[in-house]
Amino acid sequence: MRQLFEWDPDIGYRYIPGLKARIMNESGGYLIRANQMGFRSQREFITEKNLGKCRILLFGDSYTAGDGVSIEKRYSDLLEKLIPDLEVYNFGLPGTGTDQQYLAYRKFASGIDHDAIMIVVLIENIRRIVSRYRYYLDENGAEVCYAKPYFELSGGELTLRHVPPKKEPVRADEIPLEDRPYVGRTGRFPKIREILIRTKLEKLAHTFARFTPYPEYNSPEHPAWRLMEAILERWIKEQKKPVLLVPLPQYYFIEELSAVNYHKRFSNLALKTGCACFDPLPDLKRYSMEERRGFRFARDVHYSPAGHAAIAQALAPAVRKVLEGAR
Repeated sequence: MRQLFEWDPDIGYRYIPGLKARIMNESGGYLIRANQMGFRSQREFITEKNLGKCRILLFGDSYTAGDGVSIEKRYSDLLEKLIPDLEVYNFGLPGTGTDQQYLAYRKFASGIDHDAIMIVVLIENIRRIVSRYRYYLDENGAEVCYAKPYFELSGGELTLRHVPPKKEPVRADEIPLEDRPYVGRTGRFPKIREILIRTKLEKLAHTFARFTPYPEYNSPEHPAWRLMEAILERWIKEQKKPVLLVPLPQYYFIEELSAVNYHKRFSNLALKTGCACFDPLPDLKRYSMEERRGFRFARDVHYSPAGHAAIAQALAPAVRKVLEGAR
């Protein structure tokens, strides 16, 4: 992962500014191009709005940055084709949590003129925000651990830690004992999940296990949700322009392999903060199961081009409504 990125003292990392690289994957490969600000885009992010354009600032992780697909096939870029005179500045960063995305907004985007902000929270991010260290794969496919910025919530107040994070990888024995429960990896059982996907036993395994991937959403009092709520509430309340909050589902929600337990948390937060909230899952479930299975790659669980297209179609009416309210 890190061969595409450079260390950043405030958010942990970003794409290497000006990067051009071709990444091989099961679809054959795709091109990554980063602008001079260090985000995946074919355009530079400028402060002033272009005449006659509406601008949305978009934040998320690899599902938003578009891992696995070319830039023009991402849902952000497809939204521009569906909504005339719209430009989307995509600040998506793979592997980041909502905490780092908020820090990216503060550092890189808060001074950019815009009509609305879209905060896209991959459901898995409930785990990432409580992580103080995370494992990534290096250019050789080996796991390496890095410190990350994170927030602590105490007495209703957020305190930022690990800024700047250590630039070099951290050995397991260097992690303080009190931090070792907060070392994150992608997913709960990434190796098992990969085997299940390959052998097509996943649906059966989830059924027998009564699979609930993120029980952190079950209660509004869960510490991880309270942290997520506090970060999002601070971020939303700082805004003078409309905010669209989007909980983004992974394949096991789309393919009905697990129960949906997150919607109430985000809808209640929207009511509390006065922002708009749109869950694309009901729209995605209107497709046939065969079509939904095509929304991800065979091995890579990121959205395929078909998945990005379906997300864009689902989001477009909600984006139009938010932009109408911004006028």
